[in-house]
Amino acid sequence: MAFSAFRLTAVYVILVFMLFLASFGTSYPLPDGTDISEVRAPIEYFRVRFSWHNVSCQLCKVLFTVVDIALLSDTNTEHVAHAIGEACIHLHLSEEKVCMEITELFRDDFIRALQESFLWPSEACALLLGPNCGHFDIYAPWNVTLPRVPKPPVMPPKPPKPGSPRSRVLFLTDIHWDAEYSMDSSANCKEPLCCRKGSSKASWRQRGAGYWGTYSNCDIPLHTIENLLQNVAKAGPWDWVYWTGDIPAHNVWSQTRVQQLNELTTISRLVRKYLGAGIAVYPAVGNHESTPVNSFPPPFVHGNRSSHWLYDTMAEEWSPWLPAQALLTLRQGGFYTAQVQPGLRVVSLNMNFCARENYWLMVNSTDPANQLQWLVHILQEAENMGEKVHIIGHIPPGLCLSSWSWNYYHIVNRYESTITGQFFGHTHLDEFQMFYDEETMTRPVGVAYIAPSVTTFIDLNPGYRVYYIDGNYNGSSRLVLDHDTFILNLTLANGYGDGSSSFTNPDPNPAWTLLYRASEVYGGPALLPSDWAALTQAFLTNDHLFQHFWYFRHKGHMSESCQGTCKSMIICFLRSGRYDLLKQCDLLGAAGGRAVRSVRKSLC
Repeated sequence: MAFSAFRLTAVYVILVFMLFLASFGTSYPLPDGTDISEVRAPIEYFRVRFSWHNVSCQLCKVLFTVVDIALLSDTNTEHVAHAIGEACIHLHLSEEKVCMEITELFRDDFIRALQESFLWPSEACALLLGPNCGHFDIYAPWNVTLPRVPKPPVMPPKPPKPGSPRSRVLFLTDIHWDAEYSMDSSANCKEPLCCRKGSSKASWRQRGAGYWGTYSNCDIPLHTIENLLQNVAKAGPWDWVYWTGDIPAHNVWSQTRVQQLNELTTISRLVRKYLGAGIAVYPAVGNHESTPVNSFPPPFVHGNRSSHWLYDTMAEEWSPWLPAQALLTLRQGGFYTAQVQPGLRVVSLNMNFCARENYWLMVNSTDPANQLQWLVHILQEAENMGEKVHIIGHIPPGLCLSSWSWNYYHIVNRYESTITGQFFGHTHLDEFQMFYDEETMTRPVGVAYIAPSVTTFIDLNPGYRVYYIDGNYNGSSRLVLDHDTFILNLTLANGYGDGSSSFTNPDPNPAWTLLYRASEVYGGPALLPSDWAALTQAFLTNDHLFQHFWYFRHKGHMSESCQGTCKSMIICFLRSGRYDLLKQCDLLGAAGGRAVRSVRKSLC
């Protein structure tokens, strides 16, 4: 078969699966010989409405052949899109409407990205299903260049003196406003996102969407977001705000640029309205800000396919918060740096340039937009000036492409005395990931905090985070010392009482209450990287403590405990600030690392 035929086949097959992944998230199939019972607990929790974990390597190869025969001679994108939509329907990947709309939305950009990439057909199933199904080297290893300036001697961090000033920082992430949210609509629909005008009415047998939000695969209405902002405004004052993206809902099959920009503009202005013009807000770009979702071409892509339509609007809406120089790099690549206070700088990274779901990286994944090399330059300047740096972004670095994640980990190691805070979202859960020194992999050098989402998606209470940071004084470490997590209890807010009634009486002024304070649950007046590392070790032997973490991880709403492989998987994740460190799961015993790695997934 000719090279062009192979490449066209790869486009067809991968497009089917990428549309599928973009709609609902990603996961990996079980390695041969893995008992499904070993991973049932984490799979049951996520409750994704599709059967991706049943797609085997053999099925992928069969699809590859079938689609090749069916579509090999047809290069018209209209016909290709129709054929792929039909394949999506017949494989029961989603409802007919969703299949056809998302195929139409993705087809042009995705096929163009594949045509410009160096993907070979033999790499297709390996890319989609992982290395157990073949080999691919699209994302070849690469290294950033570090300055030859020697790393300063490391001084182990110490808690500040009693009475030292603390900065109180509001953290918001994963708002996911659904403009089509509809009370009493079905919370158990056939589409990937429910509780919407098109979800039909709830039947008498099941509870419909609640006024403030719903425990299901639903996002939240605008009045819930406004209520949150009203409450955090009263809970101030805040020294500043970090906000790490994902504004639109999960209806990724039917989004337009006009809708995305309207949602970006609306929420940005509401944040400014309720928090006030005097408070500095530092946003980061989420993977849902674009349409198609996850589509963030690096700057070498020009014209209508570039991301300028998005970055330019961000620069306009965020200009009251950011300096002029920050707006320049924001327009170019969606990232920036700004001084928060004398002695403290924030760097906002565009983590879409590390995401496997960003199909534009198949064209070239080597340090997209030169962002990490730029980060090194900023950190070296900060080190020279004695500044501390906080890094914010959407996707946690441990979930990034391997080479990107490895380079980021290397940078954190080199500048461990400068980087004193890392803040992310994306998973919708309350988590963290540890960074260790690269020589021994035992000494903790940093923590990437992963804050819970504002949205309820999936089966969660709405929530937000408050960080307490070593304050603005001479010699401040600028480290995170503690944090609070607040939630809106939907059972109480929607007026279900004890949960047995199907009739609602929504509270017109619901309370956002403190779920927990980290120092009170995990001990110590200040929680430094060494304390978080010790906590992950304690989880291995103190199951009571771990189950507390598991409960808080889900913002106080979960149905069953996490034991065995589930527990091993979570502890492994907490220790893995670098993607390839997931192989360390093999050391945790239980069902073994293969099963643990196979079910790591991102639903967002």
